[in-house]
Amino acid sequence: MQSRTAEEIEESTERLLHDLKAVVHDGEELLKASAQDLSERGAASRKKLAAALEVAKDTRRKLQERAAAGVEATSEVIRANPYRALGIAFGVGLFMGVLLNRR
Repeated sequence: MQSRTAEEIEESTERLLHDLKAVVHDGEELLKASAQDLSERGAASRKKLAAALEVAKDTRRKLQERAAAGVEATSEVIRANPYRALGIAFGVGLFMGVLLNRR
C-alpha cells in the first residue's frame, strides 16, 4: 500500500475536481450543440447525457465538501495538538527510513 502525503492527496483531489469540471463543461456544450437534433434517438441520448451531467455535478460537489471537511479536520487536530502531530510525523518518518534502509 502506497502512503501519500496530505499535499499529494490534496493535489490529486484538485486534479479530480478540475477534470470533473471539464467533463461537466464539455457535456453542457454538447447538450447545447445537440439541441437542434430532436430525433427520437437524439432526445434519448440528450436525456441520458443530462442525467450523467447531474450525477457528475453532484459528485463534484460532494468531493469538494469532503475535501474541505478533511482539510479542516486535519488542521484542527494539528493546531490542537502540535507537539503530538510533530511527534507522530517524526515517528512515521523514522519508521519509513528504517524500512527503506533495510533493503
